[in-house]
Amino acid sequence: MKLLQRYWRVTRGLTMGAQGAVIDADGRILLIRHTYHPGWHFPGGGVERMEVAETALRRELDEEAGVALTGDPVLFGIYANFRVFPSDHVALFVVRQWRQIRPPTPNFEIAEHGMFARNALPGDINPSTARRIAEIFDGTPRDPMW
Repeated sequence: MKLLQRYWRVTRGLTMGAQGAVIDADGRILLIRHTYHPGWHFPGGGVERMEVAETALRRELDEEAGVALTGDPVLFGIYANFRVFPSDHVALFVVRQWRQIRPPTPNFEIAEHGMFARNALPGDINPSTARRIAEIFDGTPRDPMW
């Protein structure tokens, strides 16, 4: 993954990711834990060349969590992720209309996934993910930095 990130820095002036705050009818949030960096995160990943951010979101939700959208996701915000890459941005979508078409199995990228109640988030949740959850659920002022 690190080698791919270095390649992107050299070949692309701007990188973008698409992540989904997937929320079920009970208000629980779908989070995943990657094999390559610590903490729990929203599912999502990079937007490929000539790919629309929403298309990337749909692809990543399917790949990482076995989730298919049954309605349109809502763009919640676009955040600067300069701590990871210079000129990196993340488009965060709120997804409330979805179904899990297959349970994800751990693989080389995804260690595990889970649905978490707002008041029972994992202790090692990624700080940026925790901030976004507070923005979505509590109306906390949005921080433009991921």
